Amino acid sequence: MRIALLGYGKMGKVIEQIALQRGHEISAKIDIGNRTELLSVIPENTDVVIEFSSPESAYGNLKYCMEFGLPAVCGTTGWLQHKPEIEKLCQDNSGAFFYASNYSIGVNLFFEINKALARLMNPYMGEYKVSTNEIHHTEKKDSPSGTAITLAQGLIENLNNKTTWVNNQIAQENEVPIWSSREGKVPGTHEIKYISDVDQLEIKHIAHSRNGFALGAVIAAEWLRDKTGIFGMNDMLGF
Repeated sequence: MRIALLGYGKMGKVIEQIALQRGHEISAKIDIGNRTELLSVIPENTDVVIEFSSPESAYGNLKYCMEFGLPAVCGTTGWLQHKPEIEKLCQDNSGAFFYASNYSIGVNLFFEINKALARLMNPYMGEYKVSTNEIHHTEKKDSPSGTAITLAQGLIENLNNKTTWVNNQIAQENEVPIWSSREGKVPGTHEIKYISDVDQLEIKHIAHSRNGFALGAVIAAEWLRDKTGIFGMNDMLGF
């Protein structure tokens, strides 16, 4: 399979290594220094695009892909205010678009555990306070992480007293607080805490490297090829 990489930072380089190990060809490597070469990425030389760039570049990259019939797997966060536009372009052009805030298989299992625990805790939220904590490396540009937002949304869907989330500020009763910090070279740590006067429950996911995210993105690209529509990890994993 011929894969174009839109975004060739640390994550893009790991994706490249894993894609090559799995027998794929890299048709293009587009980054901020050669952005104009995106115009050379076309269906005749590329089967799937993997987009891990920046919040500033993601929308333009994905718009190009949808308009020119290039199936796209996207893992960039911080641009989601434009996601409905990309999904509409995908539908209008009978394209293929796969988005996930996190491509790690373990994290996506963690999303489901988070929802299940929230359903169990829901009757007892008069006694417990819930919060989400996330830690990432200092080079991460968006805050909170897309993974933390997905976790918070899972809480909101399953806790009757929560309707929205806030980042790094004291939360109101209806808000899920996300506490974000940037430290060293941490690949990604996320935890959910339920705290009462008498006890505390926690669930946590710790990433040891970028390899899990990169492998999941390449598997998603393999899965997306020859499909039409809008997809996410739940579709691929069959949740």
